Amino acid sequence: MFDFVIAVVSSTLALQVRFGGDPSSRYAALSIMFPLLWVLALWLSGAYDVRYIGTGSDEFRKVLNAGVSLIAGLAILSYVINAELSRVYLLLTVPSVMIIDLIARYAMRKRLHKQRALGRCMAGVLAVGRESAVADLVTELQRDSYHGLTVVAACLTGESGSEKVAGIPVVGGLDDVAGAVRRCGADTVAVLSSSEIDGVTLRQLAWELEKTGTDLCVAPALLDVSGPRTTIRPTAGLTLLHVDHPQLSGPRQVLKEVFDRVVAGVALVLLAPLFAAVAAAIRLGDNGPALFSQTRVGKDGHPFKIYKFRTMVVDAEQRLAELQSSNDLDGVLFKMRRDPRITAIGARLRKWSVDELPQLINVFRGEMSLVGPRPALPEEAARYADHVRRRLVVKPGLTGMWQVNGRSNLSWDETVRLDLRYVENWSLALDLQILWKTLPVLFRGSGAY
Repeated sequence: MFDFVIAVVSSTLALQVRFGGDPSSRYAALSIMFPLLWVLALWLSGAYDVRYIGTGSDEFRKVLNAGVSLIAGLAILSYVINAELSRVYLLLTVPSVMIIDLIARYAMRKRLHKQRALGRCMAGVLAVGRESAVADLVTELQRDSYHGLTVVAACLTGESGSEKVAGIPVVGGLDDVAGAVRRCGADTVAVLSSSEIDGVTLRQLAWELEKTGTDLCVAPALLDVSGPRTTIRPTAGLTLLHVDHPQLSGPRQVLKEVFDRVVAGVALVLLAPLFAAVAAAIRLGDNGPALFSQTRVGKDGHPFKIYKFRTMVVDAEQRLAELQSSNDLDGVLFKMRRDPRITAIGARLRKWSVDELPQLINVFRGEMSLVGPRPALPEEAARYADHVRRRLVVKPGLTGMWQVNGRSNLSWDETVRLDLRYVENWSLALDLQILWKTLPVLFRGSGAY
């Protein structure tokens, strides 16, 4: 409904601006038809598909596709019937409806996310698979509620006598899926990777769910690989999932390098007065140095000096050993929620991540990126397992997926998982998305200590 209303407003305003109060009958008729054409274009582009509403960028991309298609359609129609349409009218109508529609959908998405955070507007999922895989899915969906999925029950494959998995009731096995859907009222069945589920079994399950109109999702045995890296290839009667290698070199990385250095250079100039004020406040606090430098591990394991505003007492490094037993995190990271080494001004700087801003120098020098994994200490990198060392194939970042998904509240395993997801699925669009999400995280100041 709001798409129709937005189109009415946009076409009316364009008519008024272009023709004043005396439009021709042709443009008046077109303005009356335009809202219907806009809704039709959105429907044909898939903008009303519930799978894309509320999550990801596909919903917005489909709105843009609808606008481009509508402009092309009107241009072709005017050429076929030899009716020249005012370029000013079209440029006022279609782009304005696209922009307003995108803003409205973004606002409605934020409202929907707030509802989902309260447990509303959620679709129930019946998870089918091994107990460990079901537990991982439950944990993943409970962590982020914005996607609108919640596991309500599970059907386990293999040998398992559990009555619950991660707090979710077990309602049967592989042969009980169709009946379990009806009993628990699930909207979607998520089939996880399992040796007990082959093509014949999955096809039979799809036929059974077709009768009830229940959605079927199949999770491949791939960890944190995004859609753009995967394509379906039918080969010799088989459906093969082709996985592209991540873009870790080439023109896209050159573009990322240029983008990082330009943004860092501009930011350093604009933030120079803030740097001077913060440095003066730190110096006045305890008469110690304003900047703190430390060796970190960069791309391919190369060490470099990182720069930060000093937030701890001058002898903080010497006092670290006596605090190791008070570590609040698991894994190789050391973090304390109430670290006694942090100064009064340092606590404020950390809350808003102002202490991280001098790392823009590292970004400008090419040692870091604006977005990337968390920069590691040499002693941390020395303790990395083989799969964790994958984090070192890209430059560490000033912000990253760890920053927008909990910051220091994350466990070590979660930090590694998010960093590896970034490495495997990097794109410039993902960088821009993370930078956009970083701003509200900094304003909230949550998870920083």
